[in-house]
Amino acid sequence: MCFRSRAPAPPPPPPPPPVEMPAAPPTPVTPAVKAARVNEKRALAMNQGRKSTILTSSRGVLTEADIQRKTLLGA
Repeated sequence: MCFRSRAPAPPPPPPPPPVEMPAAPPTPVTPAVKAARVNEKRALAMNQGRKSTILTSSRGVLTEADIQRKTLLGA
């Protein structure tokens, strides 16, 4: 049997200093930029509405049609 004592664990390292992020420089907002943002939002809203109604691709439906009729009690 070996009865050696272990050395004490070293103290944990100090926490790293907090990182300060530089502030973003302010960007000028011109009327042209505001109009472009409004137009982009309007176009995205119109496209979203259109995408929700189109259920097929330009090539049409690519899956087989489900043409079986349900019968009473599966008979």
